Amino acid sequence: MIQVICREEAYIYNAYHMTKAFYPSAEVLSRIEEKASNYVTINLDGKDVAFVLDKELEGYVNKSSCMAGGHCKEVFDRDDFGAKELKHIIDRSLYHQLERQTGHALSWGILMGVRPVKLAMKCLSEGMGQTEFIRWFEENYLVSREKSYLAWNIAVKEKVLLDKLDTKDGYSLYVGIPFCPTICSYCSFSQGELSFYENRVDDYLDALCREIEFIAKKSEEKHLNTIYIGGGTPTTLNEEQLDRLLSCIGDHFSKEHLLEYTVEAGRADSITSKKLAVIKSHGITRISINPQTMQQKTLDRIGRRHTAEEVRAAFYLARDMGFDNINMDLIMGLEGETPEDVTDTLRQIEELSPDNLTVHSLAIKRAAKIKRQDEKNAGQIGQMIRKAAWSAEQMGMSPYYLYRQKNIAGNFENVGYAKVDKAGIYNILIMEEKQSIIAAGAGASTKILLTEPKPMPGSKKKKMTNLIRQENVKAVEEYISRVDEMIERKGEWLWH
Repeated sequence: MIQVICREEAYIYNAYHMTKAFYPSAEVLSRIEEKASNYVTINLDGKDVAFVLDKELEGYVNKSSCMAGGHCKEVFDRDDFGAKELKHIIDRSLYHQLERQTGHALSWGILMGVRPVKLAMKCLSEGMGQTEFIRWFEENYLVSREKSYLAWNIAVKEKVLLDKLDTKDGYSLYVGIPFCPTICSYCSFSQGELSFYENRVDDYLDALCREIEFIAKKSEEKHLNTIYIGGGTPTTLNEEQLDRLLSCIGDHFSKEHLLEYTVEAGRADSITSKKLAVIKSHGITRISINPQTMQQKTLDRIGRRHTAEEVRAAFYLARDMGFDNINMDLIMGLEGETPEDVTDTLRQIEELSPDNLTVHSLAIKRAAKIKRQDEKNAGQIGQMIRKAAWSAEQMGMSPYYLYRQKNIAGNFENVGYAKVDKAGIYNILIMEEKQSIIAAGAGASTKILLTEPKPMPGSKKKKMTNLIRQENVKAVEEYISRVDEMIERKGEWLWH
């Protein structure tokens, strides 16, 4: 077991996740000890393997010396730094010690957050050039050269796409369907198998449509730019239910300013010609058909009750029906998969030639059925990711968005690739927060960008914010019974 001991709460997040990234299969616990002599201490099986010391012990800035046993300490005078600078130095010191202790580096250095490209976007908007950014990113955040170039190239692509959006009066709509045919072993997004909720789906749609109608009424003077229907698996709805949902959206929102309309068809075992016909009839321009892998042994292992052949059949069916912007998701690092398995999966995906390819690194969530990551080394995961990047390039795609998750395999990232003019605008908006996203449904997360800073809800220190987040309750039964509460909460902030 590894213990992360911090003197202040401000250091816990990065220290915990950095330690978890260096020791992915270990149990890591964290706690605050206000009287601790060190800013941060990493204790492995009763032995301190990394620590950042306080000025009471030494008074030198960025001086290093070695202690008995070969462990190095980094010490500095806190009074010379602001809180952010101090935290940055602590992160760098901790990183270097863990790197020495384990003998390997992290591709994203000390960056533990989900949006590393935001730093590149900020630098780009401030006029920084590529060469200057790469050097700055590597030196300040210890990011690898490969990931530094990736972040910069994606920022350039994102800026072009975001410049098309109405960031003043525009907004996006997310609609969540929390049901799936079965629950994958790694997943925590879906609320449950459809068979468990089958008798409540219509009640769920009743509540969902009430929330959608409220959002539409409150947003009449705004411009709807993108719609994204996700889950779960939206195509677990039958044809009549799917038509009802899409009709509700179509009847209450103007499409005058709509740039993109996406439905996650997702699982091959939920896709039929009739459902695709319903989606097509409502003007949807983009769908997802997500195999995660084309290895049958893996599909069986993770609980996806469909075959690789059914994935191919669903894809060709969608193509034959005129869908010309199809995304496919793959996951690198699934249990038992080798780089050779990934090579074969990519070969099959290349034969289909989708318009988008989203490559995920496996991230284990607390609510998932599996709790620990496979003991793959970072080099093997990195090899898989590079294979996927090369395959995307062979299909005429380039990377256009990127995000990371907690407990992600190999401390890597998720990257979306797209052919020319096929990039998913909504995916970029989720990461860059340049426009309000109003969300409806169980577990849906609304992000409202304010025109001017206001006190953060629940903040005792009256901290100001430009972004309000509102989470709908996740449980289906609770959402159905409390939808009026979800609506009322939105009304407090929507377009204020």
